[in-house]
Amino acid sequence: MSNLMRMASLRQLRQTSPAFYRAVLESEKKRIIALVVFVLFFTILKAVRIFVFGSAMSRWGLLAAALLIAFELVLLWSVLRALRFAGAISDTMWYCGTVLESLFPAIGIALFVGTNLPQDYRPLATPWVLFYYPLILLSVLRLNPWLCVLSGVISTLGYVVAAYSWGWRLPEPGRFSVTETAVVYFALILLATGIMAAGVAFEFREQVSSALREAEMQHQLKQVQHELQIARSIQQSLLPRVLPQIPGFAVAGWSKSADDTGGDFYDWKRLADGRWVVFLADVTGHGIGPAILASVCRAYSRANLTGRDNLGTALKNINDAFAEDLTPERFATFVATVLQGDSGHVELLSAGHAPLFLYSARDRSVQFMDAQVLPLGIVPELDGVSPVDLRLQPGDIVLLVTDGFFEWENPLLEQFGKQRLAEVLQRYSHQEPDVIIAEIYNAVLSFSQGTPQKDDLTAVLIKCMATQSGVESVELESSRKQTNPATFSSVLEPSP
Repeated sequence: MSNLMRMASLRQLRQTSPAFYRAVLESEKKRIIALVVFVLFFTILKAVRIFVFGSAMSRWGLLAAALLIAFELVLLWSVLRALRFAGAISDTMWYCGTVLESLFPAIGIALFVGTNLPQDYRPLATPWVLFYYPLILLSVLRLNPWLCVLSGVISTLGYVVAAYSWGWRLPEPGRFSVTETAVVYFALILLATGIMAAGVAFEFREQVSSALREAEMQHQLKQVQHELQIARSIQQSLLPRVLPQIPGFAVAGWSKSADDTGGDFYDWKRLADGRWVVFLADVTGHGIGPAILASVCRAYSRANLTGRDNLGTALKNINDAFAEDLTPERFATFVATVLQGDSGHVELLSAGHAPLFLYSARDRSVQFMDAQVLPLGIVPELDGVSPVDLRLQPGDIVLLVTDGFFEWENPLLEQFGKQRLAEVLQRYSHQEPDVIIAEIYNAVLSFSQGTPQKDDLTAVLIKCMATQSGVESVELESSRKQTNPATFSSVLEPSP
């Protein structure tokens, strides 16, 4: 962008960087105002010398100053109009204005210098010479090095021509006077001043360009953050707000994404036959992309988990629909449980989501359960999938968590791990589900010792409460023996 602005014409600059062009117009407005103030000051001093002190200076110089002020006011009107209506000023006006301003002191030297000075000193000892320097320096505010160079060159040529009109000539070798060399000296200083002004304008241009780029980046960043906040609020609104009222069970869920949006979600719904389905998923990655996929997966899950089909068929249908929306590097782990109120009966089916934590109140042990099938999106079809049947006792717990909990590392790069998580589950198993989840999060947070959260955290805890009298309660251990032994990977015995 910087290189482009160095080369572009002022009109092209408006197309390539409207913000920078507006900054140029604002700077030009300040330059014109400063120049008008200086010309007025110059004119007032000149008028005082003529009318108060009786100076022999020509009064026509006052008219020339008035004409320059009029021209600057017209230019100021054009700049203000361009700022107001987002218009442009032609390159011709920029360059013509520079030439006319730079010739103004030369006209004063050539036509309006008092005749009381010796002819050789008239190009040197006149106040009109002093007009050049603020004029060239103010050209810096145009933020265009070429206009500064043009101002220096035109000022130099105009001064030399004005001196020539008073009889100055180039000094001959070996035969020159002080006044002859002084004109050359003044002319070279004017040229050098224009070049110096160009260098300063170039530096100002770079600084303004850099500041505008940074401001634009900050604006874009705020826009992105605002949009992410909207996406976060939408995603959070998709999470259930009311706890399910399931006879014989207490259920709680919680989620905290690593970024503004995440790839985890949990949900529950009541089926037509009175049972409840509770499900949780973790889409690979975190951020806006996984968040969109998580929302899609949630929609497919709610559409297929209706109770019309068994849990295995519903999972197959979810995979068939969801796999079509995934790129090859994306997949999602998914686990669903169906709860039969007042019976302690739980059907559980996991697609790549492991480990699942099963707490037994009878012996205060924790079992780690593996997934039954591959994650969603890995294979095109999931056939022959059967859920695991569990019979829970009062106090038994099924904990579904995403790997963000036990993979969170401390400063020593040590993971929290499933064993520590199981110990926290044992320690607070007597509490309500939402309290247990909060204690697990607090334990992980304390273990991390301030390391940043790198993955999404989502947990759903299902706790079996006291069943109705007359309903048989089968121990979790007995149910485990009737299922596939490979489903359960290990057991954490109760702490002494």
